[in-house]
This record gives sequence, C-alpha cells and structure tokens, in this order.
Amino acid sequence: MVRLTLDLVAKSANQKNRKEENITQYLKKITHLNFSNRNIDIIEDLSLCKNLNVLYLYDNNISQIDNLSFATNLTHLYLQNNCISCIENLKALRKLEKLYLGGNSIAVVECLEGLGELRELHIESQRLPLGEKLLFDPRTLQSLANSLSILNISNNNIDEIKDLETLENLTQLIAVDNQLLHVKDLELLLDRLPKLWKMNLNGNPVCLKPKYRDRLIMISKSLESLDGKEIKQVERQFLINWKASKDAKKNMKKKSAIWDASAPPNKSDFESTHQQIPGYYGAPQTCARVTKTKNVPTFKLTPPLMSIFPSILLSTHPDEENS
Repeated sequence: MVRLTLDLVAKSANQKNRKEENITQYLKKITHLNFSNRNIDIIEDLSLCKNLNVLYLYDNNISQIDNLSFATNLTHLYLQNNCISCIENLKALRKLEKLYLGGNSIAVVECLEGLGELRELHIESQRLPLGEKLLFDPRTLQSLANSLSILNISNNNIDEIKDLETLENLTQLIAVDNQLLHVKDLELLLDRLPKLWKMNLNGNPVCLKPKYRDRLIMISKSLESLDGKEIKQVERQFLINWKASKDAKKNMKKKSAIWDASAPPNKSDFESTHQQIPGYYGAPQTCARVTKTKNVPTFKLTPPLMSIFPSILLSTHPDEENS
C-alpha cells in the first residue's frame, strides 16, 4: 500500500530547485503536483500545500476521494483510471474548473454542488456491473447549469440524456459508444441547448437512423460539428430550404383537399362525368324520325346520333332484315 504524504512529496522534490528553502516553505509554494502511476492507494494530509492548483493522481489505486478540503485554490484535478466508486468530499474545491474521473467505477454523477466554477467534467468509461448505466443526480445537474461547458460521458451504457437539458451553457457534449436510440430525444435536447456547438455521438444506435444527421443539423442553429464532421453553412441552408419546400407542398396539398371536399359540384363537373348527347343542350334539331314497317314503329337515327351509338345498337327491326 502506497500513501501520498507530505514526506513523499518532499522526497520527490528536485533538490536543485529548492536551494536554501526548508521543506515547509517548499510545500507552501507548490502549485503543480504529479503523482500519476505511482500505485497510490490513499491520499493523506497534504494541508501544507495550500497553493496547489493542479493535482495529477491518474493511473493509481485510489478508492476514495479524501483529504482534499485544504486545496481551496485547486483548479485542475486528474483522478482517472483509479478505483473510485463514489464522488465525494469535493465541496470545498470552489475554484475547481476541470475534473477528470474517467475509468473508475462511479454509478451516479452526484455531490458536485457548490462547484460553481466547474467548466469541464470528464466521467467516461466507468467500470459498471453488466446492465447498469451512469445516472445523474438532478440536484447536481442543476448546480452545474450555469458553469459547465464541456461534458464527456462516453461509454457508460447511457440510453437517454433528457436530463442534460438543464445544462443550458453546455458547448461540447461527448457521448460516444452509448445506447442512445431516438432522434426525437436528441432534437428535444438540442432545442434546449442553444450554445452547444460540438456533439459527438459516434457508436450509438441512433447514428444509423434515416436522416439522423440532417434532422439534428436543422434543429440546432448553433451546432458546428457533429460526430467529428464539420457542419458547413451551405449544408445547413440547403437542408432548411429543402424542408421549407417540402412543407409548402404538403400544406398546399392539404388546402387543396379541403377545398375539393367543401366545394359544391358545378355544371362543368357534371358535364365532365356524363357524356353529352349532341343536340340535347344545343339548338333543337331533328335527330330521329319514326317510320312504320308492317305496323311496327321503328326509329332511324340521323347522323348526329349515329356517331355516338355503337353499331350493335343500330340493328333494324327483324322484319326489316327480311325485306
């Protein structure tokens, strides 16, 4: 077991840089401390390092975030690839701007209330039990609404991100290799994030949906990069024009159908669906005359009517055939 102590910090100091300083003076002046990949399990009391701004503790075996309340000037904290299962004991770090927690075993994003300066949160690739996904405490999201600008939640089995709409100042969202499925959910989210200019969702099932890219580009005016590919203004304008044209045609069809259904039939409609007999609507004219053959009246059609009746209807009386 390796503990991070003041003695360990002092021993790692470069003697040439220390010159005539004693150990206490040296510890008080430290602004950057790098103990990455040193098999550290526990963070001990480092309270003499009051001016610490950046602390690198990634690639260790730390299981609990502890003994950092002294670091009120800390702006960058690197704790990725450890054994941390719970976010805790960070409320005193009111100047913290960047927090790196990727590659741990954290199940819930929580206990970040009070970190009003936090601009970046990286919590990708948590080692979670099979079937579990990363969750977000609404209170934490609400507390980060005004400050958080960059969020990395990649590879956490996340299937919906509606809760992120609280983060109204978000400019970059990295959520690759999750289980996001519905384009509609993303459209609703983008509508609530007016400052988001970069989003990467590669590796999610939603990326395979028809018109996925087109729909997201049209819904967000601020988005400049989607899935690592730049969105050019000419591309967005083309899609907007295409949608406007499509909607206009749809509306015109609707109006036309409504008008057709409500309009009464007129003379021309009637005439177009019923074959007119020449001479019926026009001036009176003789179209047929009656003759008698053996006391049986027959009709003989004059040329105007003969032109519109099939020949089968023009057969004469049976008696006439024999005459």
